[in-house]
Amino acid sequence: MKKIIFILIALTFVLTISKAQTTGMQFSGKDCNGNSVNLFDDLDAGKIVILHFFMPSCGSCPPPAQKIQAMANNINKTYSGKVKGYAFPFQNSTTCSYAATWVSSNGLGTLYAPMDSGAAQVAHYGGFGMPTVVVLGGTDHKVLFSTLSFSTSDTTEMRDKILAQINGTTGVAQLQSLVNSFTVFPNPTSNNISINLDLKETSNLIIDIIDLTGKQVVIIANEKQSGIVTKQFSTASLANGSYFVRLQVNGKSTTQRLTVNH
Repeated sequence: MKKIIFILIALTFVLTISKAQTTGMQFSGKDCNGNSVNLFDDLDAGKIVILHFFMPSCGSCPPPAQKIQAMANNINKTYSGKVKGYAFPFQNSTTCSYAATWVSSNGLGTLYAPMDSGAAQVAHYGGFGMPTVVVLGGTDHKVLFSTLSFSTSDTTEMRDKILAQINGTTGVAQLQSLVNSFTVFPNPTSNNISINLDLKETSNLIIDIIDLTGKQVVIIANEKQSGIVTKQFSTASLANGSYFVRLQVNGKSTTQRLTVNH
């Protein structure tokens, strides 16, 4: 009887810690480089945070982190400092020194801050498959993406989720004082689009198209304008797929997603 009770308790514990959560778990203090960290402050400031949980001596853990770092760094070229990363060991016995060495020796220092004591975090996100990767965003601290068994396609899905979060929450509010309206039509498009905006005052205007990695594809306008502005653009030179039409007014920007399907 005692054995049965023990098994039931153990199963309940496993099911509880393996249930993935839909919101982030706060951490704060210092990273293993001595820098101050606060997850919720990052998210409340509009940053996207990638958590990478690794196992010491895990040969399959660094390559995904490297792919994710390259993807995130591309996004940061367009949205400076928007994406941050933290690398946690999956348990609490790995030292800060080891975590810092793991990040530096695998060339991951341009994105990831090394952390220690990741057991509670891993349990919160339903992990134990290595690497466990979690993407968080928004002032509601929501989980945008998580995986326990990384595949190459995950990088693309993560990129799309990150860009959707960025472009859904940034730029619009700060442009309300400068722009009355901004539309792209038709969308999806097979050939041409019309970009229409109404500027509240004479402004320095840039309209361009970027791909999902944040790379600029074409510049449609770079000029000083006022009032109602309409720009026509042929998408014939663009391959089928998703892009963003980016509007920059006096250095402030917002985007609208554009789907091209010839």
